[in-house]
Amino acid sequence: VQLQASGGGLVQAGDSLRLSCAASGRSFNMHVMGWFRQAPGKEREFVATISRGGGNTNYASSVEGRFTISRDNNQRLLYLQMSSLEPEDTAVYYCAAAKGKIMGVVTSRRDEYDYWGQGTQVTVSS
Repeated sequence: VQLQASGGGLVQAGDSLRLSCAASGRSFNMHVMGWFRQAPGKEREFVATISRGGGNTNYASSVEGRFTISRDNNQRLLYLQMSSLEPEDTAVYYCAAAKGKIMGVVTSRRDEYDYWGQGTQVTVSS
């Protein structure tokens, strides 16, 4: 699976932004998908995850209620809708895919993801 993230940009605090991640290959629906982010000088951290069928999701507490992860298996697309953005959300955002998971499973563990996109920069000004 190859992943290509897009949709980042420079926005103001309180604005919304939607990230997309396009996947190549036919097995997109066989992978748990996730979003991670990495701010300058910090480790890459979990943001959100979604199960293979899209029925289960999980979020980091810092984004719960503000971000929504979704997927379109027919189009092989992963999304992250971000609202009420804060300067603390500034980071490079990465999409990732985890193989070998059964239906309904989600994971926030970075080491369980096998494929990573190149990242897209999100900058939130105050």
